[in-house]
Amino acid sequence: MKEEKDYIQDIAEIRSMMEHSSKFLSLSGWSGIMAGVYALAGAFIVWMVYDFNPSYLLYGLFEPIPDVFELFIIAMAVLVMALVTAFFDSFRKARSKGEKAWNAVSKKLLTNLAVPLVAGGVLIIAVASAGLVGLVMPLTLIFYGLALYNGGNFTYRAIKILGVVQMFLGLLSCFFIEYSLLLWAFGFGIVHIIYGVYMFSKIR
Repeated sequence: MKEEKDYIQDIAEIRSMMEHSSKFLSLSGWSGIMAGVYALAGAFIVWMVYDFNPSYLLYGLFEPIPDVFELFIIAMAVLVMALVTAFFDSFRKARSKGEKAWNAVSKKLLTNLAVPLVAGGVLIIAVASAGLVGLVMPLTLIFYGLALYNGGNFTYRAIKILGVVQMFLGLLSCFFIEYSLLLWAFGFGIVHIIYGVYMFSKIR
């Protein structure tokens, strides 16, 4: 009986070692929560300060809104703050475990995240330049979701689920352009916070 327990324990340890060698497990729930907070703050500023209302973006071609550059700066600020927080939090978590945050697995994770994000970024710039600003927020959700789903192969399964949710919200936003800011805030804000709380409580 004792030998059987030892055998099961050995299998569990081998499985854990294989998982650590093939997946990046230094992601933290705290960075997800902060990313959600940044997104909600950005959406609030866009709505209140710049009086941005997507209801006049319905289905397409129109003259670009006056504050597109300012909106772009806010979106980039939200993205940079979220990425910096995730980087430092992952580095801190890896260091506390005596592991390296920058390794072969994290490189694969970043590569799989970067491909959809770069492709999506180029498409979004092209779409915005053509005056189809109403599609910018849906596309950010869709390509961000694709990046998460792609990168989920190298980290927690929850990341893939988060990616599916973001893609769904992005596709839904394509049909309801007038609610795109609300759906964007829900996806990047509320959903991120829910994900972060789950990760924080389940995976230390």
